[in-house]
Amino acid sequence: MVVVVVGAQWGDEGKGKVVDILSEYADCIVRYQGGNNAGHTVVIGEEKIILHLLPTGILHPGKTCVIANGVVVDPEVLLEEIETVRSRGYFKEDTRLLVSDRAHLIFPYHRRLDAVKEKLRGSGRIGTTGRGIGPSYEDKIARCGIRCGDLLREEIFRAKLKANLSEKNHYFIHFMNEKGYEFYEIYNRYMELGERLKGYIGDTSRYLNDAIKAGKSVLFEGAQGTLLDIDHGTYPYVTSSNTVSGGVCTGAGIGPTMIDKVIGISKAYTTRVGEGPFPTELKGEEGRRLRDVGLEYGATTGRPRRCGWLDIVALRYAVRVNGLSGVVITKLDVLSGLDKVYICTAYEYEGERIEDFPGDLHILNNCTPVYEEMDGWKDDLSGVRSFDDLPSNARRYIRRIEELIETEVIMISFGARRREALILKNPFEG
Repeated sequence: MVVVVVGAQWGDEGKGKVVDILSEYADCIVRYQGGNNAGHTVVIGEEKIILHLLPTGILHPGKTCVIANGVVVDPEVLLEEIETVRSRGYFKEDTRLLVSDRAHLIFPYHRRLDAVKEKLRGSGRIGTTGRGIGPSYEDKIARCGIRCGDLLREEIFRAKLKANLSEKNHYFIHFMNEKGYEFYEIYNRYMELGERLKGYIGDTSRYLNDAIKAGKSVLFEGAQGTLLDIDHGTYPYVTSSNTVSGGVCTGAGIGPTMIDKVIGISKAYTTRVGEGPFPTELKGEEGRRLRDVGLEYGATTGRPRRCGWLDIVALRYAVRVNGLSGVVITKLDVLSGLDKVYICTAYEYEGERIEDFPGDLHILNNCTPVYEEMDGWKDDLSGVRSFDDLPSNARRYIRRIEELIETEVIMISFGARRREALILKNPFEG
């Protein structure tokens, strides 16, 4: 069974917890896009663990984890994360991690370019994390990127780094009036990092195809969310990779016919970090309440998230572009205590009702959400162990979401811990 998990909103939907739960049923867990701009938070007992590059399955013994070719890898961050996870008693076997030889590397000049370009955008800034993700992908598309496999061939790495630094230093010195980079400082450091990583690097596409043909269960773990996809998101306020389910094929080197199910993760409300349109954003006390109760601060950056009511227009769009076979609703507990809850079922723009998510940012920035009001619930959800244990109004809320998006809710999460979730239908079964 091959299952893909993607974010169905603007990221931060709780994918880390969901993948952690589903990892129990998978043999292999795979990251296929993004970089250390992602932050997946997992709570095990009273212990909170935040992962940026390592697949969430690394916290489960006996699982193989793959960082595939579509990921951009900062080797400093990856090695630091490996040591952190090991120091907490996880990932004791080196053979459990594979890193694609085709995955592109992030260098110090990528991080610096990220910060410089964001500063130059001024009021038009995108809201990047400054981790060098975009500039690394830029080099990849410009066909001058340096890949993990290059670390294993010293002369090739030397030639590629020398060519890249010549261009990057020219930009820093002549356009930014700043100091450039010294070749051997980066070269020596990355040769050292390569020596430490070489045991993990290999052909992950071959490994994954062989595993799937052998009947292994594989779980693909997306980063960010559908509305941050470079092609299908709210461009240009997006990330630099394909976050939708189609990104699995190019980002991991498997064919589309190998995918059995695609699961989308959505909060019971909506959040986004950074700049860009957000039709259901609540800027007053209601938005602050969602942020405070939901602890809505970025796992990677710590930035406060913008909060608003659930946007069904956007969620239906995510169902369509990902081909979702099921949806997980997270953070249902954050809505507990409200007299009324609201669902955005359409937008209005210049007197016209819009039910399809538009690609025109002018419309998104100037539309008015059309809300459906529902009765809220006061109950604490921490003791819920079955769907029937949920308050009747919470059950109605879930069923209404299913009706509006014409897709089944297969899991409900109502807290940070593993036990605070209901699996209504396990995607790895049947």
